[in-house]
Amino acid sequence: MLDAVGALAERATLDALLRCCVREVAGPRGQVWRAGPYLMVHLAGALLRVRSAGGAALRFDGTAELRCGGEWRPLTVDELVELVAGELGGGNEEFAAQVSASREVTGRLVEARREAEPPGDPWLASEQALVFGHPFHPSPKAGGGAERLQYAPEAHARFPLRMFAVRDDVLHEGGDTRALDALGTAPPGYALLPAHPWQADLLKPHLAGPLAEGLLLDLGPGREPVVPTSSVRTVYEPNAEICLKFSLDVRITNCVRKNAWYELEGAVELNSRLDPVFADLAAAHPGTSRLREPGFRSVALGLPLLEGLGVIVREGPWRVCGPEVTPLLAGALAGHEVPHPCGERRAADPLAWWTAYVERVAPPVLDAYLRHGVVLEPHLQNVLIGVDRSGMPIEAVFRDLEGTKLVAGRHDLTGVPDRVAAALTYSAEAGWSRVVYCLMVNHLTEIAATVVEAARPHDPHALLADLWASAWKVLSVYADARGRPAPLASLLDGSPLPAKANLAVRWARAADKTAGYVTVPGPFPGGSR
Repeated sequence: MLDAVGALAERATLDALLRCCVREVAGPRGQVWRAGPYLMVHLAGALLRVRSAGGAALRFDGTAELRCGGEWRPLTVDELVELVAGELGGGNEEFAAQVSASREVTGRLVEARREAEPPGDPWLASEQALVFGHPFHPSPKAGGGAERLQYAPEAHARFPLRMFAVRDDVLHEGGDTRALDALGTAPPGYALLPAHPWQADLLKPHLAGPLAEGLLLDLGPGREPVVPTSSVRTVYEPNAEICLKFSLDVRITNCVRKNAWYELEGAVELNSRLDPVFADLAAAHPGTSRLREPGFRSVALGLPLLEGLGVIVREGPWRVCGPEVTPLLAGALAGHEVPHPCGERRAADPLAWWTAYVERVAPPVLDAYLRHGVVLEPHLQNVLIGVDRSGMPIEAVFRDLEGTKLVAGRHDLTGVPDRVAAALTYSAEAGWSRVVYCLMVNHLTEIAATVVEAARPHDPHALLADLWASAWKVLSVYADARGRPAPLASLLDGSPLPAKANLAVRWARAADKTAGYVTVPGPFPGGSR
């Protein structure tokens, strides 16, 4: 018998894996159908059911069940893992362990939160709210083992950085890194280089030589604790009001979170190119901004340390948002893990709140692609929503240049090293797929589902239809103003949407950059409104 924490972790893990199965496996194979309040799923010869109100977000009401011996009984995570393996033909001996590890970490995070003090800053509280992780990932919390809890945002961790000094002749940096110098004091002839303490421990074999030779100095812990944000490896330094994006040689969801050398160089290159783009977006769509990444710092001591100690400086959101505007992570607004300053306003007036939300987020993302050839990555962890004192969305702040790309052929990259240029670009088709997936499927679909759940209407289906009708009007007005470009016209006419296949890429044990898409129905049935 599971205790309350174990049951919560089991349910969260089961729901995430089942969503992946429905979206990526059973659905495309025609093995999903509705029967009254239930979603029925046929998987590897077994019949499953779960209560669901429908919608692309696949929110479940109650525990999934397995038909066994003529009766229905609760389905377990381990049983579902076996069914997935059976349906996919086996061949991945790591998968069960990854799902199990994710379930275990989820339970430990839930338990740790009960004992820890949450941050008083509402933005940081929202960054630390993603207890259950990606709703369409088979093992969203796998990776890192027991050490993860020491540095986990979900556990309200706070910790000092590990401070190094790098000798000037082996310093490697780009852009404006002056913010790093305010974090401590380096001896003459050296520059300060903060590191994530977890990464510093992982790099011990590579650090021993440079430390012995005096190329690096270990200055010990930093003066003040930092606060991890939702990505785990990016932290907020409250005194300097900056974010620091570190390398972390740990797989979190699909990726080992390391700053590759070309990503360090590319961040500075892209940062300067985005200045005029966002100036134009802000003029056309007031309330639009981004967190700039002005520089990076690392060491010229071979590739493992160049990448492993690379740190990217990022602006903090409180410096970017307007007065009396509170930034909140969009991912926190898509869940129910923690209360937030706009909860009451959203529940009381869901249609107005949603319309304001879509107006803030969608047009600048589409404009960036269509007018500027810039592919933003507006998934739930890359967007902050600025709300006013009443809780109404009035600003959208975009962040993380790693996922931002330039459409190939629309930008002059002369002089940019080939590897850096390749990492900075998408084809027009790949860029549009990424924009539509992040904006429509990963982001707005999840927000819409939570708006409906929070409002608790008598007819959830009717409210969801009203939300998407309102979104269609917002996007249609924008489309008309831009001459109704073909990709957007197709979206408004009800074309299917691309959804990232996280289960497939994990099952294949492939790199995240190779992840493909499955198609899911679009929210717009087509035709004029």
